[in-house]
Amino acid sequence: MIYIYVDQISERCIYTFDFLLKEYQIDYRLTNDVEVFSNYNGPKINYSYRFFEDVETIIPSSVLFDETIKAYEIELIEYQHEDCFSFDGVVDPFASIFYVLTRMEEYLNADFRDKHNRFPANKSILFHYDLLNKLFCDRLCKAVINEWYSKGLLPNPFVALDVTIVPTFDIDHAYAYRLKDFVRSILAKARDFVDGNQTRIDERKLVLSGKMKDPYDTFDTILDIAENYPVHLFWLLGNYSKYDRNVAYSHTEHQALIEKMAEKCIVGIHPSYQSNTSTTLLGEEINRLEFILGEKVQNARQHFLKMNLPFTYQELIKNGIEHDYTMGFASEVGFRAGTLRAFSWFDLSKNRITNLTIHPFAYMDGTLLEYKNWSIDEAKTQIQQLFNEAKQFGGDFYFLWHNETIGDYGKWKGWKQVLDFTLKLKNDE
Repeated sequence: MIYIYVDQISERCIYTFDFLLKEYQIDYRLTNDVEVFSNYNGPKINYSYRFFEDVETIIPSSVLFDETIKAYEIELIEYQHEDCFSFDGVVDPFASIFYVLTRMEEYLNADFRDKHNRFPANKSILFHYDLLNKLFCDRLCKAVINEWYSKGLLPNPFVALDVTIVPTFDIDHAYAYRLKDFVRSILAKARDFVDGNQTRIDERKLVLSGKMKDPYDTFDTILDIAENYPVHLFWLLGNYSKYDRNVAYSHTEHQALIEKMAEKCIVGIHPSYQSNTSTTLLGEEINRLEFILGEKVQNARQHFLKMNLPFTYQELIKNGIEHDYTMGFASEVGFRAGTLRAFSWFDLSKNRITNLTIHPFAYMDGTLLEYKNWSIDEAKTQIQQLFNEAKQFGGDFYFLWHNETIGDYGKWKGWKQVLDFTLKLKNDE
């Protein structure tokens, strides 16, 4: 047991040291009792401005003891040969972990938004310092643990956790042509006629006549993957709108498909684009999925990765969601929260730890092709680099695809090999 002295045992301290130590099986105790700390004969760390003779001391910034969201003067510094931040001139590895993990900068820079009202990757501090492809928080955990080990405060050095391959799929469009209602079908036909898109006109006829499989119907492929991997699906069941265009949730064949996939996959809700500014739509969409599955829905990932802190996560909690998988950027690959480990969301607006667990992902299919315009080989190289980083520290290597992007169809022709490449990463170690 290592004792850590702090002047104040704050929620922020508990949160940070739990992340730092618990998963690595390091027992610790925070104390603000000077006498207890002084009389303890075991290993101990002083995280305060107080003086203790012959005790390893790390001078704290104010970050873990502040009770409000504040702007700090931040600079990139080194701590034990790893990148770290200083806050108002104080180098603080614990505050650095907390700052990145809680996404504090997204509260402080709420005016920085893209056209979908998302916090953009290029405004993040990790992007600014070219650290987005590094597990910033986990690297600091390793640096701290190894430093304490070198001082004889811990019996063992840092040991990486296992890394797990976890494929996930967003189901935005279950089918390209099938199960569309009469009005949508007529409008789609008219649009293709006006655009002169003979390929779609011919495909629609073949699919609806049963002579061709719907190009978005890759569900058998997903089920095959689920035989060997813990596949997660996130299903869009929102009302039809500009950005929410899935098959009607009420269609019996659509419901049957969801039930079938849930036999081998973990199915969660994909909250609609519209729901992110509503206090009622999310609950309605969750109820739809719960009705179809006949069980409580615990998992969610936002459509378009629309996440507005703290509102989005507060609404998930209000509606009984326990796990969110939105933590990643649309325009860049990498580690938005500096880790691939699951962690509890800390609500900075209320300054408290919540029971919502965040599961970050490493990359999204659309980032590779639509944002970065990489070739297939370039995408594989980038994914390999992300995985090389991940296996040094461990965690769940989540990645995001869509059913329509793995069918070697249209602009995605040939891209399924990138998914297959990712699935085999651990086998090729």
